[in-house]
Amino acid sequence: MPHPAPFPGYAELHARSNFSFLVGASHPRELVAEARRLRYLALAITDECSLAGVVHAWEAARECGLPLITGSEFALDADPAAPPVVIAEEARFGPPLPLPPLAPRLVVLARTRAGYAHLSELISLARMRAPKGDYALTVADLEGRTPGFEHLRGLPDCLVLMLPSVRGTTRDAARRLLAEACWARDLFGADRVWLVAERHYWGEERPHLRSLLWVSAWSGLRITAAGGVLMHHRARKPLQDTLTAIRHGLALPSCGWRLLPNSENHLRPLRRLRVIYRPEWMDESVRIASMCSFDLGELRYEYPTEIVPPGRTPASHLARLALRGAQRRYPRGLPEKVRGLLRHELSLIAELRYEAFFLTIEDIVRFARSRGILCQGRGSAANSAVCFCLGITEVDPDTASLLFERFISRERGEPPDIDVDFEHQRREEVIQYVYAKYGRDRAALAATVIRYRPRSALRDVGKALELDGELMEEVIKSHAWWDGREIRTESLRAAGFDLDSPRVQHWIRLTRELVGFPRHLSQHVGGFVISAGKLTQLVPVENASMDGRSVIQWDKDDLDALGLLKVDVLALGMLTAIRRTLEQLSADPARRAAVRGLGAALSHGSGERRAAPLPVPAAPEADAPDPAPLSMADIPRDCPRTWEMLGRADTVGVFQVESRAQMSMLPRLRPECFYDLVVEVAIVRPGPIVGGMVHPYLRRKQGLEPVEIPHPDLEPALARTLGVPVFQEQVMQVAMLAAGFTAGEADELRRSMAAWRRKGGIDRFRDRLIGGMLARGYARDFAEAIYRQAEGFGEYGFPESHAASFAKLTWVSSWLKCHFPDAFLVALLNSQPMGFYAPAQLVQDAQRHGVEVRGVDVLASDWESRLESGTDADAPPVGALADGASGRAGAALALQPFRPVRLGLHLVSGLSEPVARRIAEVRAGLLARGANFDSVEDLGRRCGLDRDKRSLKLLAEAGALATLAGNRRQARWQAEGVHPLPGMLRDTRRNEAPVAIPAPGEGADIASDYRMLGLTLGRHPLALLRDRLGALRFRSATELARCRPGQVARGCGLVIGRQRPGTARGTMFVTLEDETGPVNVIVRPDLVERQRDELLTARLLGVIGTWQCDGEVKHLVAGRVEDLSALLGQLAPKSRDFH
Repeated sequence: MPHPAPFPGYAELHARSNFSFLVGASHPRELVAEARRLRYLALAITDECSLAGVVHAWEAARECGLPLITGSEFALDADPAAPPVVIAEEARFGPPLPLPPLAPRLVVLARTRAGYAHLSELISLARMRAPKGDYALTVADLEGRTPGFEHLRGLPDCLVLMLPSVRGTTRDAARRLLAEACWARDLFGADRVWLVAERHYWGEERPHLRSLLWVSAWSGLRITAAGGVLMHHRARKPLQDTLTAIRHGLALPSCGWRLLPNSENHLRPLRRLRVIYRPEWMDESVRIASMCSFDLGELRYEYPTEIVPPGRTPASHLARLALRGAQRRYPRGLPEKVRGLLRHELSLIAELRYEAFFLTIEDIVRFARSRGILCQGRGSAANSAVCFCLGITEVDPDTASLLFERFISRERGEPPDIDVDFEHQRREEVIQYVYAKYGRDRAALAATVIRYRPRSALRDVGKALELDGELMEEVIKSHAWWDGREIRTESLRAAGFDLDSPRVQHWIRLTRELVGFPRHLSQHVGGFVISAGKLTQLVPVENASMDGRSVIQWDKDDLDALGLLKVDVLALGMLTAIRRTLEQLSADPARRAAVRGLGAALSHGSGERRAAPLPVPAAPEADAPDPAPLSMADIPRDCPRTWEMLGRADTVGVFQVESRAQMSMLPRLRPECFYDLVVEVAIVRPGPIVGGMVHPYLRRKQGLEPVEIPHPDLEPALARTLGVPVFQEQVMQVAMLAAGFTAGEADELRRSMAAWRRKGGIDRFRDRLIGGMLARGYARDFAEAIYRQAEGFGEYGFPESHAASFAKLTWVSSWLKCHFPDAFLVALLNSQPMGFYAPAQLVQDAQRHGVEVRGVDVLASDWESRLESGTDADAPPVGALADGASGRAGAALALQPFRPVRLGLHLVSGLSEPVARRIAEVRAGLLARGANFDSVEDLGRRCGLDRDKRSLKLLAEAGALATLAGNRRQARWQAEGVHPLPGMLRDTRRNEAPVAIPAPGEGADIASDYRMLGLTLGRHPLALLRDRLGALRFRSATELARCRPGQVARGCGLVIGRQRPGTARGTMFVTLEDETGPVNVIVRPDLVERQRDELLTARLLGVIGTWQCDGEVKHLVAGRVEDLSALLGQLAPKSRDFH
């Protein structure tokens, strides 16, 4: 790295970014850009015990050509067992004076790939022995005295910069610095360690520099210049001060000496550095930088190979498993199409050396199935015949139009991405299997960077500036999820802040700077990185906040940038709900037999040739005569009643089609076959919406517009979707067929579609895509629509394979809801949290379908909700008998009435699972003897609740003691009277008669229901307010449905959901609910801004607007809204808001 003589060049060797959380005040990219602008010869990112920001810096440095050095800073802890330190150099002048054990501060720079491995392992060692967010490192670790880490002694292939652990000018401070320098020289070698001169103009800096020169002369170590950089520009000093205040939990005026004395800790111009540093010190920085040759691009990653049996290669073993799986999938013979796909895919997988990746995922899936855990691959992996035959995905390549290049291509230059969903309540078993199989040093979850958003930034900065807390919270609440990074100054004025106040102006400016800053690392939803060797030598690993988990310091974007493989072990609540529903049906012999018989009858009647599903092993039911429980394979693949239910958007609780947008689409699209469902799942996404493809598809589906394909060449790509591109793969195929893209170029287009919001770059394909289509005779409107759709996929869009994977779960959950709403409700309640609707809406929907729901009761409720054996004489029979089904199976199914649902104690807010299970266990013992609890006191004594009054009071508040006590008030009174008695008196009963306390009013009971259970089985809150609402001329949902299109109408209901999707151009969709059903409300953008407070905070919302109807799609277009929450008191649940 030469520099023009006689002026010295400079390399910054000590710079911390904002990935030194709440310390650094600049993004890594800002530091790199500024260093390049200032003509530095190199830059080292040295975040404290962290490499979390280094990939961001590496990408920026690679783009601008600045050499980047990877390093980290450490503050070592003193070894309490170490003897006092003696400086040998002092012995010549007499007996040396001992010093306390050393606790040096140092910066470690990776010189080579081997040095990087040691640095990464050192960070992992320090992080893994401390709680999340902290680290612990001692002199003993660097001296190789830690068992298992002896190879870290002296950190081979690393360079070390010694920072002063104590800043001072006393003789003891100088001697301590000398002792640390001599220790470092003896450990690392004089040719790999330097003293650091950092000039920031603090009070006693000149005497300190004299001490540094004295230490250099005595120790023989050279001095290098460094900046101790915390920000790329001095203008960030106020933000750095604010970060310091946040880190210490103090207001800025109370921070005192904790704040930097000035703004010198920034990247300074070379002319300034030449004034304050000796030329030889700057020269030394360049020499050190020139010794560091390591580049992150050198990292290579290999998947573990121990899953390959002896005597086989990864390729041969993968081929063997794929062929065996193909034979199971196609028992009647392997179709030639699939045979060809397997041959092509296995060849490419072997060429790119991805076999171990596939084998690892197959092993994880096989483990899950062996434990009866439902799982299913999705995403682009569903384009693979190999994945289907291995049992990873469920999209049959023989019947689907798959594009393998969407998953893997030779030109792609990045690893494949395989996402596998597991039951969300049992995914931890899979995660712990991976840790147990590969070890914590070879497997870890990817990180997610939690960043400041406006609300959190406003709060933290406001506290640092000592702003009024109540007013500040009012401003924070007015910032909605759709505001993005915007800070709304009008909300400050509305809350009473003076916008001309310097402090308020600082608040706004600092908050805007802080938004987007990393706050801490969290764990990815399931992205696992598994390595053949030590993962800690590839990337640092640290403890997660959850016990038994560890995470790497890089997120998925970092892994993608470096081309590192991960497998996504994801959680999906619907898989849990499906498995729980099937378990309940399996436990009932009549229902189990009926489902199997009906499935066989419908499948036989269809005459369609299908691939066989893989078996799903599960533990046999103890009380079930049939050892094989039901699985998804037993669900019929066609059912007119289920299609009819979907067509009328009766889909509360159904996977993927329960949102407002999907429920509005269903009556228009009216799915009649599985592929219609695939389109339904995919079409309500930004890709098709932004591309303007939704309405043309619907018109063609409804027969209102002829199906036209712009050119016969496009039939393979567009015929299946009526000539309208809906899926991501179709955009790729059109680019190849109509614009002349190669497969590699089409995949590059796809990757740009997926990443353009993060990295930009989609516009570079505009001329190539549109021009290529125009040159081949396509209409400009069609070409521009394809480009718009490509942009839309940058927001979010489904590949066809992904939509097909999800559509299978949509169908299964639809069929279960249609035929067994009682079991489906129980499964949904026991699988919470999940889905779009809260338990209150799920229960009300089931009741509308004729399911009896019984309340929480200590005399009957278990921990989880369950089906009870008793039935209501008036209960409707299961309406599941599909048209055309007959025989014993159909008759048996038709005779099955809905079973009552008993709500579980898990719904009681604050009640612990051990307490609830103890109650159920004690009650079971009593029931075996023909008894039950006979009083609140009896319950308390038998279950130990006399010593746990809190739990007893929770049960009383929830109404779970009402059967024993008569009503909630008496239950509370009696719970207060339960006290622990000495051992000899424990069986003593009080004989006084219970005090008769009047029951609370209906409104008070409903309020307690919502507060303690989140739902009520009593009357809907609006039924109590109907007279008052009628006086205000508000109609019920049923009355609104009878309004004429275009009629001005007034509706009112509980707010159960708010949505403001990015593709809606600012429109908000609000779902209201009253005692007669839901009301869908559309709020235009101008009204959203005018009445955002009411729309954001109202629990009971009145809407005055225009009633609109489009077939079965009905909604109220708001012209004005009113917050009527004051009418409710506590009579309402919280809404679920999505965006």
